Amino acid sequence: MARGVRAGRRRNRVKLQVPFIQLPLAFDAGRLEAEIAALGEDAWRPHPQGFAGNSMLPLVAAHGSLTDESFAEPMQATPHLLACPYLQQVMASFGAVLGRSRLMRLSGMAEVTRHADHGYYWVERVRIHVPIVTQPTVRFDCGDASVHMGAGECWVFDTWRQHNVINDAVAARIHLVADSVGGPGLWELMSRGRRVEAMQASAPVAPVPVPFREGETPRLVFESSNVPIVMSPWELNAHLGFLLGEALPHPQAAVVQQHVARLARRWRALWAEHGDAPSGHAQFRALFQQFVADVRAPSQGMALRNELGWYDAMRQMIEAFCVRSDSTAPYDARAVGDNA
Repeated sequence: MARGVRAGRRRNRVKLQVPFIQLPLAFDAGRLEAEIAALGEDAWRPHPQGFAGNSMLPLVAAHGSLTDESFAEPMQATPHLLACPYLQQVMASFGAVLGRSRLMRLSGMAEVTRHADHGYYWVERVRIHVPIVTQPTVRFDCGDASVHMGAGECWVFDTWRQHNVINDAVAARIHLVADSVGGPGLWELMSRGRRVEAMQASAPVAPVPVPFREGETPRLVFESSNVPIVMSPWELNAHLGFLLGEALPHPQAAVVQQHVARLARRWRALWAEHGDAPSGHAQFRALFQQFVADVRAPSQGMALRNELGWYDAMRQMIEAFCVRSDSTAPYDARAVGDNA
């Protein structure tokens, strides 16, 4: 069973092989800026995590609400997105199923603190950036690579690596930031994109302009299922296998792996008995809490390749989502991974 768990490595999360990929798309940043300006300053809200200099404007949210920060519900366009026809066309050009999406504003002389995204919602999602308002000195760091994302360009980056954004200009930076599980169109764009690593980049690809089309309202595809009632044994194995595969050598790694294998066997048996029916929820919760207690000591000091601690990453990625709680609190925007 331990080998079966480890075999799940990298299957479950969208982990890029390079820090950045520039997609071969080009947008009219000026038109996007005008649409956003027409929404007014009142449309902007403080960043949910309270980061200084960070504010946001919701475009795709749970039930299309301007105030619902959860991500365990069907996603829909907010009134702000519906008021912006070109922004809708831009998002449709990704060729992807859209999850929670926002405009993210970083004020002048501010930064997004260095971090890696390890909350459950971002495990299987790519984060798409379209710079709308920016300056040449704005820098986006990811792993050991650094880029300036120019206005009207389109980028994805490896959110699992440590990353941060620095705006050392006086003016604000505004990006469209869309989270997506992907889709055939997006994967094809990524395969043709310019890959950027620490000291080199692949040859530029001529971007395809995406002009505004008057009177065209594209069909946007949104998530309707995003958080399990009970995590299936296959998904649980994939997450734990990924974390084991990302772990650096540690004296107690074999002990941790034994606990993971034991959890996988017992979870599979409970699933066979109950599936995700309410009759098994209490037992699933108790089983995972026992696992958390069992691995706490042996996993101390066990680190991942992206500098996170194994134990804390495991809890962020899995614990609050392996069995859905009656409370919505675990699914709100305060989860790690929502500020770049």
